[in-house]
Amino acid sequence: MTKAIFLDRDGVINQERKDYVKNIEEFVIFENIHDAITLIKNHNFLVILITNQSAVNRKLLTIENLDKIHEKLQNYLKMHNTSFDGVYFCPHMPNENCNCRKPKPGLIIKAKNDFKIDLSQSFMIGDSQTDVQAAESAGCKGILLKQNQTLLELVVDLFESEKI
Repeated sequence: MTKAIFLDRDGVINQERKDYVKNIEEFVIFENIHDAITLIKNHNFLVILITNQSAVNRKLLTIENLDKIHEKLQNYLKMHNTSFDGVYFCPHMPNENCNCRKPKPGLIIKAKNDFKIDLSQSFMIGDSQTDVQAAESAGCKGILLKQNQTLLELVVDLFESEKI
């Protein structure tokens, strides 16, 4: 079995918008994301995106545009010789009570099964308590990104302090 670091998207990988990222123009990737992902991969972790995207079922974002946003992200990463190993999203609104919307663990469990991941050796990094709750429900460790902390800063700290 392999180990993974699951990453939330909005607020971790890109600028979060209160009115949702609805198109490719609104998708602004944070600096040094490619460095953080490269560092994670250099420590033999898969890197998997786990994101709630209720804008889809709110009819603010089409699956086609969501795919374009994730393609832009992967192309950006490929320019820096890295990539996500997997991208998983939940299109549901909170009131739909699905099993894939964080804080429920459905997307993490799906990725676990797809990639044969050892969740006891894996982590979920997010900017919300729902990310941590999803991780814990799935059986991996949740790590909360602090306000004004970049993903690269958090990842460097984790590996240097040997917390991982």
